[in-house]
Amino acid sequence: MSKYPYRQDRDELKELLQQYDNLKSGKPNSFIEEDSFERLIDHFDEKEQLSQALEVSEYAVSQYPYSSTLLLRKADLLIALRHYKEALYILDQAELLDGKDTDLYILKTDAYLALDQQEKAAAVLEAVIDDFDGEEKIDLLFELADVYDDYENFEKVFDCLKMILEQEPNNEEALYKICFWTDFTGRNEEGIRLHQRIIEEFPFNELAWFNLAAAYQGLKLYEKAIDAYHYAVAIDDKFDYAWRNMGDAFLRLRKYKEAIEVLEKVLELARPEDVIYEAIGHCYDKMGNFAQARFNYKKAAHLNHNDSQLHYKIACTYMNESNWSSAVKNLEIALRAHRLQPEYNLALGQCFMEMGKLDDAITYFGNVVRVRPKNLNGWTELLKCLYKAGLLEEALEYAGFAYDQTDGKTIFIFYKSAILFAMGKSKEALLQLENGMQRSPKLIKKIIELNPSILQSQQVVDVLARFKKKRSH
Repeated sequence: MSKYPYRQDRDELKELLQQYDNLKSGKPNSFIEEDSFERLIDHFDEKEQLSQALEVSEYAVSQYPYSSTLLLRKADLLIALRHYKEALYILDQAELLDGKDTDLYILKTDAYLALDQQEKAAAVLEAVIDDFDGEEKIDLLFELADVYDDYENFEKVFDCLKMILEQEPNNEEALYKICFWTDFTGRNEEGIRLHQRIIEEFPFNELAWFNLAAAYQGLKLYEKAIDAYHYAVAIDDKFDYAWRNMGDAFLRLRKYKEAIEVLEKVLELARPEDVIYEAIGHCYDKMGNFAQARFNYKKAAHLNHNDSQLHYKIACTYMNESNWSSAVKNLEIALRAHRLQPEYNLALGQCFMEMGKLDDAITYFGNVVRVRPKNLNGWTELLKCLYKAGLLEEALEYAGFAYDQTDGKTIFIFYKSAILFAMGKSKEALLQLENGMQRSPKLIKKIIELNPSILQSQQVVDVLARFKKKRSH
């Protein structure tokens, strides 16, 4: 054996290229063996000189016309050079010589897909798939799954992957892929049965446990999903996606403490991600620990500068602590990205109202009702603000707009009544109050929230008593 194999290979290739030049120039006694032609094709292919590689394959096929291997190499190059119909003609010739090579059908499939003839591509594979077994059959099933994906026959993608796993339950590629397609097609019950069978045979297959858990999660069976994820991480405690999904399942069950423990495990195992910090923040938020919620939202915002929603969530933690000025700062950052976002404008209006900056509050509530004229919250906050500011004429006018825009919501009849009382128009106010009470008596509490002193009016008390009496009969 040569001391310098690389140099030997190079010298052999140089000699081979010379032989090829001799063959092309028609020199007598020029002869190249079949595998040497393959080596020459590889050489030009690796250098991305596809036209030269094709030329070599044509010489090779002329020398060895019954070599299906060389015909396949030629067809492969024709496909790479986008000569699809010519490639299909060559592949038909190769099939007559050797119909037992899976590469033949995969190349035919590639050619038909390139011609945008997906159904023909599928038909090629469907016709021969049962003629193969073992690894060859699995290769063709993967190819067929890709074809079905290409022309959006997603149910059949799932079927192919299921067939692969029925033959080879530990096939990692199929296990990874079927998890997505189970969720996408909603075939969770089938996914559960399939993975239960795999686990019976291979109880230490963590991917099968993960897929079983994901299928339970798809059916909102979160407790069962958590149990299955626990098995997955018991087999592989560094399985970060299992921890992540388990955290989501705990979150859905509103088990926030458990969700935080699991999601913090994800941060230990994987590169920090904004969505994980945000989810942890959400858990602390729900538990009323606003300082910890804010800490995690800020970490998420540091990783994702463009997500205005995170600044909104930070602001909400400050609002829950009545720290209005800090909330305003974060809402203003959020509004730089989305100036008219109704949620942000509503929160900013509420902050300014609490701070006694009623003109600013009215501006932001005005933005909300312009963008979402059918939204109740925007109108009620605007009316409360106008009422507080003593802008009663405007408040009455806007109560009318709100009633019209929201298709006659009863709440605005009560607001009209409260505003008319504040304007000293008791007669009209009582008429509106009676109208509101006939439609939805429970909403009287909204007026009392706005102006508790209204209950000192004997006329109001009489109206309420009359309706109370009616309801008790």
